[in-house]
Amino acid sequence: MGKYELLRARLAAELPQLRTELAPPVTDGELALVHTPAYIEAVLNGTLSAAALREIGFPWSPGMVERARRSSGATIMASRAAGLDGVSANLAGGTHHAYRDKGSGFCVFNDVAVATRLMQAEWARGLARSAQERTLRVAVIDLDVHQGNGTASIFQGDDSVFTLSLHGARNFPFRKEPGDLDVDLPDGCGDDEYLHALEQALDELARRFEPQRVYYLAGADPHEGDRLGRLKLSFDGLEARDRRVFDWAWQRRVPLTLVMAGGYGHRMEDTVQVQMNTFAVALSYWQTWQRWQNRSP
Repeated sequence: MGKYELLRARLAAELPQLRTELAPPVTDGELALVHTPAYIEAVLNGTLSAAALREIGFPWSPGMVERARRSSGATIMASRAAGLDGVSANLAGGTHHAYRDKGSGFCVFNDVAVATRLMQAEWARGLARSAQERTLRVAVIDLDVHQGNGTASIFQGDDSVFTLSLHGARNFPFRKEPGDLDVDLPDGCGDDEYLHALEQALDELARRFEPQRVYYLAGADPHEGDRLGRLKLSFDGLEARDRRVFDWAWQRRVPLTLVMAGGYGHRMEDTVQVQMNTFAVALSYWQTWQRWQNRSP
């Protein structure tokens, strides 16, 4: 948990151009766009079974519930900001192991899935939308080292959402859920192999889908110093990864919402440094968006 506090402190000190705001918690109704009523009630009331809590990995407490609600609320808030500013971020989020009816792998609610459904609902209510544009098309680019099994499960069979995941083939979850495009990477995968695989995956995404919004799960856990990652990406390799994703979105002028996802470095400072580099890249693209939006007609 300490990485979140350290990240926020470093962002304030080193990237003062960023504006941070406290997000409201997600509402029960917003959660119900994705999660089952029984699961929501069990989380909120503390009636999850011992087995369900073991799968999540956290003991139940009011603080756990509040954190899960705020994390999803922050991704919703960032989604709305990205629609206006082109790029926005949640300093946490990326809880991609949560299914409709259960949590898993330190994930209680699936923030990206909830935000996607809410953005689609708000888009559909827009009076200016044509009949052909009633559904917002969303791409989820998941570059956490672990496959986003919950997200893939939630959106299976939904042509309005494309899920792309690059992940360790032999890493958690050991039972993968089929997404729209899954790229399995071997243990020890380094910068060159990873970036080549990413470029091919983004090309395939472009051939198969034309998104109007992008969610980017910028996991720090592919880093070579991560306790759980099993890959061997350097700081420079991860920064190059980030630039490729932002370039891809910018070339298409697609608003992008960034969430942090996982990171479990042997040295917490290494995880935070990966995330700092990601925010520096995001800031440069936000500045590009601002220049483009303020250009003379």
